[in-house]
Amino acid sequence: MSLPSPRGTGPARIRRTGIRRPWRLAAEAAALAVAAAVAFPLYWMVLSAFKPAGEIQSTEARPWTLAPSLDSFRRVFEQQEFGRYFLNSLFVAGTVVIASALIAFLAATAVTRFRFRFRTTLLVMFLVAQMVPIEALTIPLFFLMRDLGQLNTLGALVLPHIAFSLPFAIWMLRGFVGAVPEALEEAAYIDGASRTRFLWQILFPLVFPGLVATSVFSFISTWNDFLFAKSFIISDTSRSTLPMALLVFFKPDENDWGGIMAASTVMTVPVLVFFVLVQRRLVSGLGGAVKD
Repeated sequence: MSLPSPRGTGPARIRRTGIRRPWRLAAEAAALAVAAAVAFPLYWMVLSAFKPAGEIQSTEARPWTLAPSLDSFRRVFEQQEFGRYFLNSLFVAGTVVIASALIAFLAATAVTRFRFRFRTTLLVMFLVAQMVPIEALTIPLFFLMRDLGQLNTLGALVLPHIAFSLPFAIWMLRGFVGAVPEALEEAAYIDGASRTRFLWQILFPLVFPGLVATSVFSFISTWNDFLFAKSFIISDTSRSTLPMALLVFFKPDENDWGGIMAASTVMTVPVLVFFVLVQRRLVSGLGGAVKD
């Protein structure tokens, strides 16, 4: 007498596994293809940065080089203002990340924990602000910065980026703040904690993964900004940021594509370093919030 097969084993399980495996392989192959398509421009940028001038200007494009060269990177670092541009970009991006994170945290706490008049209207205004393209606001912002006396200053880059980062950050942090149980807040008050202590010692660490996730987007958009840097920094080139350094390699007669690719590669390194430092917090921040 044969005993019945355990649940989930036997021919039925083999048939189900045989059916699912081709679909899984197809999904993995598609994911690899998409990843390769996304990574190929980055690979080509780094490859062109190491290619000698003769290979870059050759009509036969090859996805490899047998004679890597650092000449393009030498031309980049020999630019007198490159270090200043790098420090300016670092200052602007760091200021925007810290300021927008703190303001968004306080604003998200206010619109989530408190009920006040025009609260829904305020949230709708955040959504509307996300829908307006940056290009449409560049000219009004230019006149605003001129009236405030901020043209040719780093403040002209910090203030607009904070304003554009806040709506997305506030909307994202609302979910994290709302997921923190109110019973936890009540227990803290019963134990004698003040509102300020609860805000910074209890609530802030719980929503910190969400702050990291929003900070990544703020950092990338600010670091790669070219439109505001070109529009608001007119005459004082010492206040320019790193994307403006690319203009040095665009020449009327012939563009220095090796220098452009090398400068772009150098610009990418801080973004990768920042992403590596916060990747663990970023995964938990994008995955969800605190559960009751």
